[in-house]
Amino acid sequence: MRVELLTVGDELLLGDTINGNAAWMGQRLADHGIEVTRSVVVADDLDVIVAAVGEALGRADAVITTGGLGPTYDDVTRDALAKAAGVKLILDPGLEKRLRDRVAAANRPLAPMALRMAEVPEGAGLLGNSAGSAPGLRVELPGGVAYALPGVPFEMRTIMDEVVLPELAEREGVPQVARKTLRTAAVWESVIATRLAEVEAMDGIKVAYLPDPAEVKIRLTAVGPDSVRLLAGAEERTRELLGSMIYGAEDDTLDRVVHRLLAERGQTVAAAESLTGGLIGAELTAMPGSSATYLGGEITYATEVKHQLLGVPAELLREHGAVHPDVAAAMAVGVRDRLGASYGLAVTGVAGPEPQDGRPVGTVFLAVAGPGSLLSVTGPRLPVPGAGREIRAVIRRMTVVHALDLLRREILGLDVERVTREAQEDREEKS
Repeated sequence: MRVELLTVGDELLLGDTINGNAAWMGQRLADHGIEVTRSVVVADDLDVIVAAVGEALGRADAVITTGGLGPTYDDVTRDALAKAAGVKLILDPGLEKRLRDRVAAANRPLAPMALRMAEVPEGAGLLGNSAGSAPGLRVELPGGVAYALPGVPFEMRTIMDEVVLPELAEREGVPQVARKTLRTAAVWESVIATRLAEVEAMDGIKVAYLPDPAEVKIRLTAVGPDSVRLLAGAEERTRELLGSMIYGAEDDTLDRVVHRLLAERGQTVAAAESLTGGLIGAELTAMPGSSATYLGGEITYATEVKHQLLGVPAELLREHGAVHPDVAAAMAVGVRDRLGASYGLAVTGVAGPEPQDGRPVGTVFLAVAGPGSLLSVTGPRLPVPGAGREIRAVIRRMTVVHALDLLRREILGLDVERVTREAQEDREEKS
């Protein structure tokens, strides 16, 4: 079973709207063992849509379109499918009644143009839309079947899950598929791929790498009647080869993993941020109930504020500037002690676009102050991918990931550098 995707809309071509529908459909189809061989975006142009549908069915068994089923004159997907099938559009009485009932229930007048959503190609099958007004369509064409779905994401997803995917799964040739996604952080994609060469060579297993800034998702797929057993073996070997590089699976995120680890131990964390400007705090408060393990943070962007709010020694800042591993360590201790957390997590660095304190763009120092006097300090040199705002956005995002993964490793007692700072020892002796 081969499927092509055809998303319709000038707004997609012009970049006004991100084509999230195609990404979602591709993932859902793959989850059901249906091969997506091509994804195309076309304008709101009747003849262009007709040609694209015909070309798709010249290569694939089915084409799924999204968009162009609304009431306005630039919604021409239903017109295009009628032309491709060589039939006319007809007003469906059942759809017309449904539209009128929905409008009446909302105490609104029915605009004549809205009745376009009740027009369908003659002979087309209707795909129920429990989430909206415009139904999906099924049109049998030379070469295969065309499914037309609304462009509104929650309507499209409803029809896909309730109608289209079950129909496609019943067609001959859809294999049994098992899939698992594992998540890693702060490791290069090339390092992971090198370690997993053995898994990639396994019969019946396909490995895909899905990189984001400082994270790589590993998608393992097994196809065939023995897919579940094959996948289990591939996952076990992948975990053996990567070890602590893997922080979770499927929908796990670093913040959720960190919260879970802290909650299991009855511990808490506070954050001191410089170059990330609150992004770590935002990440650690994304999950409902996060206040049980995240106490709060300090955004100490200006150098003098690091001394005023966190107690970073003024002489340290004068001698080394704000971007230094000892400054990160002092920030971590300061925020831990001031907020009374089990762990203090701190970051400082240069996000760009210009160097700072003699440090090049991409220099980042992170620290974790744990329950005792031990600190974990690391200073990754992050890559510089572009210029201006692009540099800042990527470096800041990568710093968040590195910081949360450092915290995860510290909580678990994994391979992190441990340094006892003289200033911390002095502070504890005086107390």
